[in-house]
Amino acid sequence: MDFKVIDKKFEKFILNIRDYFSDKNAEVLFNKRNVVKVLDYDGSKYVVKSFKIPHILNRIVYTFFRETKAKKSYINSVRLDKFAPKSIAYIEFKKFGLLYDSYFISEEFRYDFTIREPLLDSSFQDKEKIFKAFANFTYQLHKDDVFHKDYSPGNILIKKVDDGYEFKIVDVNRMVFKTMELDDRLDNFSQLWAKDSDLEIIIKEYSKLANLDSDVAIKKALKYSQNLKDRKNFKKRLKGKKVVD
Repeated sequence: MDFKVIDKKFEKFILNIRDYFSDKNAEVLFNKRNVVKVLDYDGSKYVVKSFKIPHILNRIVYTFFRETKAKKSYINSVRLDKFAPKSIAYIEFKKFGLLYDSYFISEEFRYDFTIREPLLDSSFQDKEKIFKAFANFTYQLHKDDVFHKDYSPGNILIKKVDDGYEFKIVDVNRMVFKTMELDDRLDNFSQLWAKDSDLEIIIKEYSKLANLDSDVAIKKALKYSQNLKDRKNFKKRLKGKKVVD
């Protein structure tokens, strides 16, 4: 067993996380490859992500050669601080000397919607204001040398606060911290799978903040966005799946 906790008051919770996680009454946020639940502990709610048990080769790799996804999530969220829900702990369990199950725990961020909703709903209330606020959030991320490698709509949480919006990113184990070139920054928006008209609003606002030529930035961002759509749709066609514009 390996674990790290931000405060000793959480140790009982973390060390018994398997029991807490097995609570059938817990709210389930996600249940596919990994499972994410909201758990109650000592009067507060926490989000716990249980990572899929790796196959044998990856169990060896994560035990001896590479940090686990749970540990990276913890380390990255501590580094991200103001951009992600507060990190509480991670814990890893071993079986026959190799990594088995692992968990990452953070404070709950009770959001109202993700960026997906305004991207998909043309009549979404306050849509343009949200996109401009999102552009500012992304600019602050990039300014702080944060490159989220899975900057997809479901990983961008939004809460309405007063007359504005608060953003947080999740699924933070796949992060790179580096000074980014312009192309890296604009390519980061491609995973939104946004309509061209929506992406133009976002990039135009981003350009103002970053002091960029907006025409050049928009052209590059649209190119990267379309390139990603083309690649993913090509793979879908090969598998006989429905293509999404």
